[in-house]
Amino acid sequence: MELDMAYKQINLSLSESMRLKAQAYADKYGFKNIQELATEALREKIFPAKYDEDFTPEQVAKIELLLKTSIEKGDVVGEEEIMKILRS
Repeated sequence: MELDMAYKQINLSLSESMRLKAQAYADKYGFKNIQELATEALREKIFPAKYDEDFTPEQVAKIELLLKTSIEKGDVVGEEEIMKILRS
């Protein structure tokens, strides 16, 4: 069975307050625009990730320690920068 990978454009109407909050969120977390944010939000709802199952508790602890150490050393500013790096 072949999957249809063609993209179809849709129109999404948002209240002004929702649009402003969505734009602020997109800017804060490194999304290019609201469309990219909406696509990611839908993807997460439709295809939920199983990150907790991908890593062992020991690996999660190591990742958390690495992030904490990087932030303390100034290698990474914080969550916002991490999210931008992950999305690039």
